[in-house]
Amino acid sequence: MASAACTSTAILVLLVSLAAMATTADARFRAMQWTPAHATFYGDETAAETMGGACGYGNLHTAGDGTDTAALSTTLFLDGYGCGTCYQIRCVGAPDCYRGSPVITVTATNLCPPNWAQDSNNGGWCNPPRTHFDLAKPAFMKMAFWRAGIVPVMYRRVPCMRQGGIRFTFQGNPHWMLVYVMNVAGAGDIGEMWVKGSVGSQGWVRMSHNWGVSYQTGGQLAGQALSFKLTSYTTGQTILVADAAPSTWSIGLTYQAGTNFR
Repeated sequence: MASAACTSTAILVLLVSLAAMATTADARFRAMQWTPAHATFYGDETAAETMGGACGYGNLHTAGDGTDTAALSTTLFLDGYGCGTCYQIRCVGAPDCYRGSPVITVTATNLCPPNWAQDSNNGGWCNPPRTHFDLAKPAFMKMAFWRAGIVPVMYRRVPCMRQGGIRFTFQGNPHWMLVYVMNVAGAGDIGEMWVKGSVGSQGWVRMSHNWGVSYQTGGQLAGQALSFKLTSYTTGQTILVADAAPSTWSIGLTYQAGTNFR
């Protein structure tokens, strides 16, 4: 009888463990279905005009995205919560699409704002509720001839493949910290963020969304090692990035953690 009880307990533990593993696996972002949209491009072959942008990445070569980037229409930008998301796009059904409809992968780094002075089907390509991608010209030229100007596309959101952990760039002053969150894998987005210093018993402090990929908080955090807790906007998965920055952290510097989303 005791043996049977032990066996039942072992089975129960195994089932609980498997359920926990399934829950963790479910949090992993997976590619979505292909959906129709349209794409244009902005800037020239150097992609100089794409640097910076509404998400706050600054130099996109340093950020790791290079010229494979897109400005999203308001429908996809989601008040900045769409920053960092990744998409596969292919040109379809137009004479200027390249043969074979090659697939490109881009990261959302900017906003394509509405232009209400123009009709949504004639120049106001990014007017809501249109789903539209305004690509860096080098990215556009990987799937279609630039002379087209605008092309029909199929797109799907995909997991962001990043090397290394999440990067945190600090800005602000001794009384206010602004943190840019970059190199985010998985869904690529951040919906909530907390910070905790290594000194005292204050615990986790919720940071407010400033704009794009930046989050802010007040208070005195200088001289403390900093840990962050981040929740994905899309999946709801939360990860802990312990000791992301040393106690000697400084405004203007970037710190890379060893942790990332999946």
